[in-house]
Amino acid sequence: MYRAPVFLRQLEPRTGRSASDVIKYALWPIAILTVLQRVVVKAVNGYITDDYSPVYRAALAFLNHKPVYDTNFDYVDPHYLYAPSATLLFSPIAIIDPEKSRWCFIAINAIAIIIAGYLLLRLFKFTLSSIAAPILLLTMFMSETVTNTLVFTNVNGLVLLGEVGFIMLLLSRRDLWAGVAMGLTLAVKPILAPLLLIALVRGQWKVFITAIGVPVVLTLIAWPLSADPMDFIHHTAPYLSESRDYFNSTIVGNGLYYGLPDGLVWFMRVLFGIIVLVSLWLLYRYYRDDELFFVTTASGVLMTAQFLLSSLGQMYYSMFLFPMLMTVVLRNSVLRNWPAWLAIYGFLSYDQWLSNRFPTMGRWAEYMKITFGWSLLLIVVCAVLVDRYLVAKREGRLESGIDPAFLRDAEPERVPARS
Repeated sequence: MYRAPVFLRQLEPRTGRSASDVIKYALWPIAILTVLQRVVVKAVNGYITDDYSPVYRAALAFLNHKPVYDTNFDYVDPHYLYAPSATLLFSPIAIIDPEKSRWCFIAINAIAIIIAGYLLLRLFKFTLSSIAAPILLLTMFMSETVTNTLVFTNVNGLVLLGEVGFIMLLLSRRDLWAGVAMGLTLAVKPILAPLLLIALVRGQWKVFITAIGVPVVLTLIAWPLSADPMDFIHHTAPYLSESRDYFNSTIVGNGLYYGLPDGLVWFMRVLFGIIVLVSLWLLYRYYRDDELFFVTTASGVLMTAQFLLSSLGQMYYSMFLFPMLMTVVLRNSVLRNWPAWLAIYGFLSYDQWLSNRFPTMGRWAEYMKITFGWSLLLIVVCAVLVDRYLVAKREGRLESGIDPAFLRDAEPERVPARS
């Protein structure tokens, strides 16, 4: 019988011998081609929304010691809103021409997102040979948050890497390095600042040394190199504290857009604030010793609250919920139910609901799906935790935790695909 040479047999497509193998072999080419399509085609093509041009102009102005903070906020075009510390970090992008610089920035963010995904796999004890790897890669690059981060050429991919690095280093008790990861993101934008609360309640005080020190040092370096640093304080900072009625999916943003009474807007913000506090208390009281579950779930609750209750929240911020979404592989996850994934569809899906046939309903669905998703996610997390608490209280076992009986009494879940 004829046998092909060894080097040719290596090229022979493998046949899946289990359902896990079949899914992996099917998803890997789809995931890889989706990544390439998003990066090489969709991102390079760009879109009318362009977050990169203001950053490039600011970096070029900084290198030439010209004013940076002279944006006219009367227009809705993307503005340059970063602090001098971020401008310092961005300045190398202006060394080359704008087009190649943008391509490099797209590539850097795409690589950062892929590395963040790999670190999440390792955090949850998966390998690249597991079924989780292609599922996570495909999910990330099919989502609106990753797609528009690349298309608009935003810095969020690098911030996501900083978030995942912070969580991993926090869990491994490498506090100073965790603070460095957080400090670099804070130097760019303070969106991850709520996560410092997790370090606070865990008593990891050293995190704050570098988390505060890094942006302070970068600011001290950037301040004398900037032509107009005080304009950031007097011109840009006040704008950052305002709520706007466009491209804003927060409760207050939708309230402004739809003309809701201020009293109703504040009622909803307070109500969801209470929901967040109840969830965080139950997580801390009963799960703080389950470190991976506690840190990743609490981080998701804090970030969702930031998106929903602050003055500005945009759909592509949902990228920072990836650590929480990975908790679905844990037995005690609060996301193992269909309402949670209905919520996740709302803020991750790239689907558009604008309709030529039903313009009013389509516009409402398109604009509200993000707010609906964030809101429902907070409700689901709180409902699951409160239900577990009430059942445990009724059964008189609060002292031993609030996990359902089927989780406490069952054998540890075996997931062969992780190895």
